[in-house]
Amino acid sequence: MKKLVVMGTLLLSGWSVALAQTDSTTTEKGATLAPAPVAVSAPTETVSKAKEEPKLSVKPTGRILFDAALFAPKNQKDLFNDGFGVPDVRVGVAAKYDKWYAKVDIGYAYGKVGLKDILLQYTFNEHQLLRGGYFVHQFGLQSATSSSFKISMEEPMSQGIFGDPRLLGLMYVHNLDKFFGTFSFFTESNSMKMPSDQLGNQGFGMMSRLLYKPFTEDGKILHIGISGAFETPQYDKTAALNHKVYTLASPFPTRVAKITAIQARVENAKRLFKISPEITAAKGKLGIEAQYYYLTIARDNGFQNYKASGAYCSLRGLIKGPDYSYTHADGGIDTPKPGSMELVAAYNYTDLSDHKANILGGRANDWSLTYNYYLNKYMIWRLRASYTKVTDRAGYDNNHVGILETRLQVKF
Repeated sequence: MKKLVVMGTLLLSGWSVALAQTDSTTTEKGATLAPAPVAVSAPTETVSKAKEEPKLSVKPTGRILFDAALFAPKNQKDLFNDGFGVPDVRVGVAAKYDKWYAKVDIGYAYGKVGLKDILLQYTFNEHQLLRGGYFVHQFGLQSATSSSFKISMEEPMSQGIFGDPRLLGLMYVHNLDKFFGTFSFFTESNSMKMPSDQLGNQGFGMMSRLLYKPFTEDGKILHIGISGAFETPQYDKTAALNHKVYTLASPFPTRVAKITAIQARVENAKRLFKISPEITAAKGKLGIEAQYYYLTIARDNGFQNYKASGAYCSLRGLIKGPDYSYTHADGGIDTPKPGSMELVAAYNYTDLSDHKANILGGRANDWSLTYNYYLNKYMIWRLRASYTKVTDRAGYDNNHVGILETRLQVKF
């Protein structure tokens, strides 16, 4: 299977290069253009302009998040300490040349420097592109937007578990008026952190996101979609379990304190499959976003297969600003215009406890209300109140935590 995936990736790369080379001599429908007759009397200046070299544009990118939080926990009071933090600082550079686009992004958080987006992209036409490198591949609505643009300040706990981090691979995107689709080949995230002689045979996988979007006008939005993914097991420092284990985990919804809320470790694993239907809709200044997740892990040595699930629903409304608009590039409601004010009421449920498999990772319920003020093109202020309840986690007492937090975000 892995050889087939690698061969498929190489074929996809070769096809994209060929298409890139021929794209300039074909029409959008694929018909070859006939060579234009040479006009002997054409002015030299006209010929010069026709062959003018595309310009290279390079610009810096950056992000800073300033957070503060107050906590009211039932248990683990020694860990939930009120405080301030700068949980994300990023600097990078983006470059564009003709139909090529490249980006390098480096992040700093709590004394650690790490790689973020490192990608190269070729746009065939207004409907198709191919992206390669280290980035978040699309699996559901939340994966299409940056972590700093989550409307409830932090992404839903279910997305943190059932979604994927940045992965090294290729993603093809096809975007039409009523249809949006992606398809990805990738290796596990540790392939960017360890050489293959230490990592062993890399885990790999493939995923896709498909959308049908009948309404994408300002103030009248509807799309329904489904995502699916297949993945092989990941690296583990224990040699006997290397690439035979999955770890699914989510912290409590704050970045000022990093405390695990639920976690399941699934050993003797063979493969993972997950699926996620989604819906997004808006009417005027009111909108809704919802997604369901189902995951199953097949296991070896007679162990019971493991199952987990989750869902979230976000109701959003603009109290100031124009109607919601749609972004075709990401497949979702666009960031409100500068000067807009928004309220978001959200609920998330995540279940990592499978009693039949005897793996009790815990169940989480999270309710939140978030106020977003889009100050200008580069700045957003957020205020979030939430209540998170965690039960049925082996080795831990049930817990519930009230959190009040705020963030000033700068991004360019």
